[in-house]
Amino acid sequence: MARRILATQSKTPKRFFLYTFDRLLNTAASSPAAAFTAAAASASPLNHTGSPATPTIDFTDTSALFGSLSTLELLRAAANLHLAAVGPVVDAGIWIMNSKLMDVELIRDAILGSVKHTFYRHFCAGEDDAAVRKTVRRLHDVGLRSMLDYALEYADDEESCDRNLDGFLKTIEATKSLPPGSASFVVAKVSAICPLRLLERVSDLLRWQHKNPCLNLPWKLKTLPIFSDSSPLYHTLKHPTPLTPQEEKSLQISHQRLIKICQACADANVPLAIDAEHTKVQPAIDYFTYSAAIDYNKDHNPIVYGTVQAYLKDAKDRLLLVAKAADNMKIPLGIKLVRGAYMSSESKLASSLGFPSPIHDTILDTHSCYDGCASFLLDNVVKSSSGVILATHNVESGKLAATKAYEIGIGKLKHKLEFAQLYGMSEALSFGLRNAGFQVSKYMPFGPVDMVMPYLLRRAEENRGLLSTSNLDRKLMRKEMARRVKDCMR
Repeated sequence: MARRILATQSKTPKRFFLYTFDRLLNTAASSPAAAFTAAAASASPLNHTGSPATPTIDFTDTSALFGSLSTLELLRAAANLHLAAVGPVVDAGIWIMNSKLMDVELIRDAILGSVKHTFYRHFCAGEDDAAVRKTVRRLHDVGLRSMLDYALEYADDEESCDRNLDGFLKTIEATKSLPPGSASFVVAKVSAICPLRLLERVSDLLRWQHKNPCLNLPWKLKTLPIFSDSSPLYHTLKHPTPLTPQEEKSLQISHQRLIKICQACADANVPLAIDAEHTKVQPAIDYFTYSAAIDYNKDHNPIVYGTVQAYLKDAKDRLLLVAKAADNMKIPLGIKLVRGAYMSSESKLASSLGFPSPIHDTILDTHSCYDGCASFLLDNVVKSSSGVILATHNVESGKLAATKAYEIGIGKLKHKLEFAQLYGMSEALSFGLRNAGFQVSKYMPFGPVDMVMPYLLRRAEENRGLLSTSNLDRKLMRKEMARRVKDCMR
């Protein structure tokens, strides 16, 4: 987690209580974590009516939220938030970062320097070990945990994969020097340890085998279900050629890299959350994830967590199949539930091939799928040894899941359920859930600015709607600044 790594590229209340949001909390905006330092058909549905006996979290005391933040820091955070909420600013930034201007060293240095002190500082945990440890400890001090993400996007060759593996392993090792429990998960991308082209080839073959079960894949390990009958298969329209001996060797080496990461996580007693990616390679990623889960998720302790993207039309069907298979195999299932991060590229690819988008037709359909999957997962956690991460910036989904968990009895879920939001986003939701007695993590990317830029660009693209339309934390910041000005004038 340190520069040496990157060179290679409050206690919660004893009485658990629930909350409802009564102050126009339809969406939650972002603010730096530092600012707060100082379902399935078989599942019971989430209750949209709420409970009259549940108290409301008080967001009116902004001094409690921002008490340890200097006025200068508060102004800087508010400025970053407002800039990120302006669509043209985001569009211009994306255009510049993808332009040939970045090939001019002087201009590139100036741009990266500007990004480092604005958006990077807002959304990332730091460049070196000292900065990351400081951020993790700061969050830990206020009752939040950290999901450490060595922020890589993908690798093209074996050398890059080996370099990335080294970074992941050092990140896992670094968790041992952090306060106990402060690092909730280590995050990894399979595309960082397996060449992207190989993931595409494996995905093609897995899809073709789903179409034609008689197809023999001699390299295939035991895994959980990867497809459902509703899964999109348009990526593979003709019979793919078998893997070459060199590709099979590369696949075996890539699998060994993942096993090393899993073993390191098991030794460090920190779970591994494997990110989902776009559907062109997701079958191979699920194959890697579930085959590793079979080996490492044992003794009522899921070490390997896969990711389900609820914006996909087949998400619930696949989740049900995976949960049933894991239950039959007596494997504790670890699932991170998200809405999804590749909406634009998914729709464009499907359209280019003449197929409908795999994404739900409306945002309401996505919300419904997410809430349904969350309800199913919560029921599943109670009756099994499984674990779940509910990653959401949607206040309504967070409230509904908290209500469901409260009805179940969150004491039963204490060490099996984690809520999560991106670092620098939806802080009000994070702290509201924390105050309600839940474990809450911030998803924290880290690394040198130039290495993290692809991650920041993708996040800017996928979250432009959320950043431009949400306003809760920005309102709280403005209120706190007004309070301080008023105090100075007294």
